[in-house]
Amino acid sequence: MERIVLTRLLPSHWPARHVWIKLGQLTRRQRLMAWRIVVLAFDGISAFHLSVPYAVFGEDRTEIGVPRYEVSICTIGSGSIRTSMGLHIEVPDGLEALARADVVIVPSWGNVRQAAPPILMESLQMAHQRGAKIVGLCLGAFVVADAGLLDGRTATTHWAWADTFAERFPAVNLNAQVLYVDHGDVVTSAGTAAAMDCCLHLLRQDLGADLASKVARRLVIPPYRQGNQAQYVEHPSATGTAVNRIARTLEWAQRHLESDLDIDSLARQAAMSRRTFTRHFQKATGMSFVQWLTSQRVFQAQRLLETTELPIEEVAAKVGFGNALSLRLAFAKFLNSTPSHYRREFGSRTESGS
Repeated sequence: MERIVLTRLLPSHWPARHVWIKLGQLTRRQRLMAWRIVVLAFDGISAFHLSVPYAVFGEDRTEIGVPRYEVSICTIGSGSIRTSMGLHIEVPDGLEALARADVVIVPSWGNVRQAAPPILMESLQMAHQRGAKIVGLCLGAFVVADAGLLDGRTATTHWAWADTFAERFPAVNLNAQVLYVDHGDVVTSAGTAAAMDCCLHLLRQDLGADLASKVARRLVIPPYRQGNQAQYVEHPSATGTAVNRIARTLEWAQRHLESDLDIDSLARQAAMSRRTFTRHFQKATGMSFVQWLTSQRVFQAQRLLETTELPIEEVAAKVGFGNALSLRLAFAKFLNSTPSHYRREFGSRTESGS
């Protein structure tokens, strides 16, 4: 018997949220329908921030295999709100909508120097207590912290407001250098593009790397940026030629992950000295070479485990880990999982072993 959350398989009027059921060989995509996502809006919100979760979850992409997510907006008290661009939006739902959400997203916030209204903090706490995932994108992390859901935990927010966040929430371990931080039940992200990365990360958790990559391709954005990648990445100041060389070299490396790649081989590919390449690489990616290479290999392994029936040992070889043990160690570090468990969750069949 396997314990599975079947939130969307039960009729909406049933009070039960969790059941025990034997699922046999059903994949995650077969046994779960999409999350119910509620996005918190407020008067004066940026239309862009509001549109980020909609861009990832709100579009109908069933033709490429992505289930239709139920995405709605709520606000304090419901009614009409005005965006920072002057657009008026009718929001029929108040905070009671959080009681039926699987995921609550706070995409931004207005006055980060003042605490969020008590009714909002209480609503978030109640949603969290009953099992909803709470996501604070950009300045929305302030609201999540106001609700006390980040005390004693690591979080991030927009780098420009890091000092304000640290001053207001000394009980939170702020890391303003990363794109997003995921604790499973509570997630925070940096601003703008990082908020999109965070939503894609959530989509990847729910549907797997392959479908998330298809969505990213539709959005014309990178399919995978690791959460601990730097928020603000300086582009090399030398010339546009250096930037292009780094980009081409990274694309080449992604196509040759099975090879014995190291910093020297990539430097040769870029026609740069090791020192020059290392400097430009770190400025372009915000990561060390080892971090970047391992994350890319894990990502490609996820896709192979989802879309092929290759033995795990062969998957490890094809992405450059060399053997199944190295692949398992990387999955444990990056995904807190094993290749076999990941394939059972997202793949087409169950593999034996771990």
